[in-house]
Amino acid sequence: MSSKYQISIVVEPQYLADQSQPEQSLHGFAYTVTVTNTGEVAAQLISRHWLINDARGHCEEVKGLGVVGQQPLLKPGESFQYTSGCRLRTPSGTMRGSYFFVAEDGERFDAPIPLFVLEAQAGPHTPARVLH
Repeated sequence: MSSKYQISIVVEPQYLADQSQPEQSLHGFAYTVTVTNTGEVAAQLISRHWLINDARGHCEEVKGLGVVGQQPLLKPGESFQYTSGCRLRTPSGTMRGSYFFVAEDGERFDAPIPLFVLEAQAGPHTPARVLH
């Protein structure tokens, strides 16, 4: 794929202690995603595909149109940021996936979302780990 079609994706995960019930094996996480068009052609985010894994190896696959009910059109250099969330039955897990884009010139491509770690921390200021 040429540099015409490039998307940068940065994810910042966060543990939500107030939305978790560890005694019932429910752990809430939020993640803020910044999607930036680093290519040369405007492209629209059409759909998402997530693989969510907990520490026991359970994998949940999530597919759907858009993100947070939107299908943003990103011109070169533009970014779109949103926050979403998930729940795990274990205090840690991982997420990864891809976004499907259609460029203004009709080219279709997937932008990979790098693997990142979801981890319940002891304190509110423990930095999250992101794997590159």
